[in-house]
Amino acid sequence: MFLDEHMPGVSGLEALSQIKNTKPNLPVVMITKNEEEQIMEEAIGAKIADYLIKPINPNQILLSIKKILDNKRLVIEKTNLSYQQEFRKISMAFLDDMDHAQWSDIYKKLVFWELQIEEADREMAEVLDMQKVEANLNFCRFIKRNYENWLNNANVEKPLLSHQIMRKCVFPELKAGEPCFFILIDNLRWDQWKTIEPILSEYFNVDKEESYYSILPTTTAYARNAIFSGMMPSEMAKTHPDLWVGEDEDDSKNNFEDDFLANKFVRTI
Repeated sequence: MFLDEHMPGVSGLEALSQIKNTKPNLPVVMITKNEEEQIMEEAIGAKIADYLIKPINPNQILLSIKKILDNKRLVIEKTNLSYQQEFRKISMAFLDDMDHAQWSDIYKKLVFWELQIEEADREMAEVLDMQKVEANLNFCRFIKRNYENWLNNANVEKPLLSHQIMRKCVFPELKAGEPCFFILIDNLRWDQWKTIEPILSEYFNVDKEESYYSILPTTTAYARNAIFSGMMPSEMAKTHPDLWVGEDEDDSKNNFEDDFLANKFVRTI
């Protein structure tokens, strides 16, 4: 609908309010010769699809219609084309000997494309799903090759692990007179964080984003307790035998294998 802002009887803004009450999804283009900021703000706040200033010509109307009708299609086409170009780069990266930081970047790229690609475009979504499966398999191999070395070799390059988070990330922020809040959200995936980030950004500034690798298994008794204690499970069992509740060897082995397969990608902080 093309709606003139200045009409006899009922103004354009009044008509817009009534239109949105009955047909909230109808695209409305406001046409006006009045460039007052208040009128523009009210129109934009009422979720108009476009805003044209008089005098207007047929080309402006045509472009406005095209933008409204073709916007979703054009966005999907551009997104798919961009992902197709990125697909090969990501697949080629699997052939390289990547370190933990590069794997974290790969994961963030896959999450980015997952959020960009519309679910309605099933064909491209299926391609992305297959690439995620390939990434999971290669990441599992990477963990199997390196995890034990990260734990036992102090001189090897390693990622930040669960039991190091408080000492390396939180304690340095504890400055005299400045409040510091540490909030742990259990099992928060990177795509979930990127979904809620815009909401939190209205109230807080996101200073930086960093990733860490969870110790395995990632169950509460191990990884989450390691975060708050600053110790590995074996250290917790030795230091606090009155608090530590262990498992028998077979159960521990099964939990490790199940959890390893279920938690292939980095936990994010």
